[in-house]
Amino acid sequence: MPKLYGHPMSGNSYKVKLFLNLLGIDHDWVTVDLLKGEHKQPEFLKLNPFGQVPVLTDGDVVLADAQGSLVYLARKYDNNGAWLPTEPLAMAEVIRWLSITTGEVRQGPESARLYHLFGANTINIERATEKATFILNQLDQHLSDHNWLVGSTPTIADVAVFPYVALSPDGKIDLSPYPHVLSWIKRVKQLPGFVGMRGIETLAVTA
Repeated sequence: MPKLYGHPMSGNSYKVKLFLNLLGIDHDWVTVDLLKGEHKQPEFLKLNPFGQVPVLTDGDVVLADAQGSLVYLARKYDNNGAWLPTEPLAMAEVIRWLSITTGEVRQGPESARLYHLFGANTINIERATEKATFILNQLDQHLSDHNWLVGSTPTIADVAVFPYVALSPDGKIDLSPYPHVLSWIKRVKQLPGFVGMRGIETLAVTA
């Protein structure tokens, strides 16, 4: 049975938990207390020398990366291949969004959330807000004529991008100017097996 080591306030931990639930995979959850420094203890560093959550284990497999975990789970457990298409262009588009997740989304909404919610004062909040505005505009434009980020059904691209975009209000980023993003958030939340986290279950979606 897969085991997920994470923190309940971590959007990256959440996206792996969300995908496990969307796939209907039974799994164990292990909370890593970041405030107590459990992620820097020798036992955890054996799983991830970088001292970061999430970490997914599945038998002898150890994956210390959220996006990598999504790819692994899609390939191993999604027999239909819907969540990670095998067609070359569609696969490339999914990978592009995974890159955007670790680029613009991280530099924008995720960084703004770290600054405002967790007091990460080393973050340049003006730059993070500008990055958030940029990527949200790009997302809104893309979603104006797409229900999902890639193709006609949800993929791990949606799972990867969703958490920190939906959590934008934690970073004092208003989502109301982005109606297509709000509609997409609503669609994700309506997927069978969807589970939320703090800041997402109560997110007001009016679109």
